[in-house]
Amino acid sequence: MRNLQKWLIMAAAAMAMASIPHAAMAQLSSNVGTVVLNATLTESLTVSVTAGNTVNFALTPNTAANAGSTTSTIQTAWILSSGRTAVSVWAWVPNGAAALNDGAAGDVIPASAVTAAAAGSGAAGGALNNVTSGGAGVPAFITPAAATGVKIGQVAIGAGNRVANTTTTLTWNINTTGIPQLPAAAYTGTVNIQAQATP
Repeated sequence: MRNLQKWLIMAAAAMAMASIPHAAMAQLSSNVGTVVLNATLTESLTVSVTAGNTVNFALTPNTAANAGSTTSTIQTAWILSSGRTAVSVWAWVPNGAAALNDGAAGDVIPASAVTAAAAGSGAAGGALNNVTSGGAGVPAFITPAAATGVKIGQVAIGAGNRVANTTTTLTWNINTTGIPQLPAAAYTGTVNIQAQATP
């Protein structure tokens, strides 16, 4: 019985103590730990031919208008740093004297006869011999020395479009008036599409 009384007294005392507000304690702060965050967004510039990867021509001799079978769609996308001022897009061939050829026979269609009319990206395009390798303002990727090309896109870059894209539509034509004695044959050639961010 004595133990029970003792226990009841201790329980009552504990309850009484719990109901008494504790004295206010000052906050205790730890030292400062740090985490360093490093984030990098790298520059990128990509070109994709999303439609019209192959264009066919049914040529007529000594005729200005020999339209391609389809247009080509070029998607150019970029993530650029604040120092960039422009993106230009180019169509070019490694040998301006022979943009297309018939293989072993040695007959050629020069770049001057092949036109890529451009729409949608700020440049009109034109004949594939509009510029030559090493010329003023011509990108270094237009090589070797025999290479020629044409600008098919020009977009000014500012704060509002450092991360953006553009779509260029190319309409193709081969003018055979400059090569009236072009023999009947199957001619093939590849046009490179490439972009440059400046400066």
